[in-house]
Amino acid sequence: MVRLVKREGIATDEIARYEEYLVREKHASQNTVSSYLRDISQFADYLQARGPELLEVTAETVQSYMDWMLSRGKSAASVTRFLASVKSFYNFQIFSGKVKANPAKGVAAAKAERKYPKILTSKEVDLFLEQPQCVDAKGFRDHAMLELLYATGIRVSELITLDLEDLNLAAGFIHCSSKGKERIIPLYRTAVKALQDYAWKIRPQLISDEEETALFVNMNGERMSRQGFWKIIKYYQEKAGIEKEITPHTLRHSFAVHLLENGADLRSIQEMLGHADISSTQIYTHVVKGNLKDVYQKAHPRA
Repeated sequence: MVRLVKREGIATDEIARYEEYLVREKHASQNTVSSYLRDISQFADYLQARGPELLEVTAETVQSYMDWMLSRGKSAASVTRFLASVKSFYNFQIFSGKVKANPAKGVAAAKAERKYPKILTSKEVDLFLEQPQCVDAKGFRDHAMLELLYATGIRVSELITLDLEDLNLAAGFIHCSSKGKERIIPLYRTAVKALQDYAWKIRPQLISDEEETALFVNMNGERMSRQGFWKIIKYYQEKAGIEKEITPHTLRHSFAVHLLENGADLRSIQEMLGHADISSTQIYTHVVKGNLKDVYQKAHPRA
């Protein structure tokens, strides 16, 4: 069991009983137990200095503590997690007969500031994709991977699980299977050429086993790992001198926003990205609107 804070009195006993409930009855993970106990222990410390007792808390007390957390610089996500922890704690107390009502019930979660995805400009994408030099096997492979990622917007997990048979370069598309769903994504000419050079000329030199099915392999001839690809992204970001933080998802976001900016409809982008819900795709409309606002502010003579 996880012991976080030593304190005396009712609070100590109730937190200990709650911990036992989480472990033995709920079979909660160690991370869940730790986070819930930490939230409740910190709440108990707050109450010890200000009152009331832990089992005499009202909705106003919970709200006041959440406001206090925000005033101390805690993120909305942390405050929302506390609300989930305290609701669970008092549900247990209701079950135990120690309290009649849950004081956290009806308290609104803190509103997290919506963070929109970071994207690269078209010029930054061009600069980034130019970094792998096609003078050796690694350069050809890296060029093909980066072109494919931006051409299709697939996730890095999808990229590294692609097999050679998922390519249909004659027709100009790839077959992608993820989360039980399959989709066909078209490729632009530069990406097709990069993949042809790699798949037909370079990959046969890299694979250590002729039965290897992976499209992209490391320099030992084995399937590319997520960590390996992450290092490749970081290397070319530094080489390009781009100050923005670039992750594999940055190219996915950029793919979606650039398509939207150039007239693609949301439903088509949703299908290519493999989003189950259109709401996941709609976030890119906010990015486009934000970009337009920036352009307006910089370009309009009276802005």
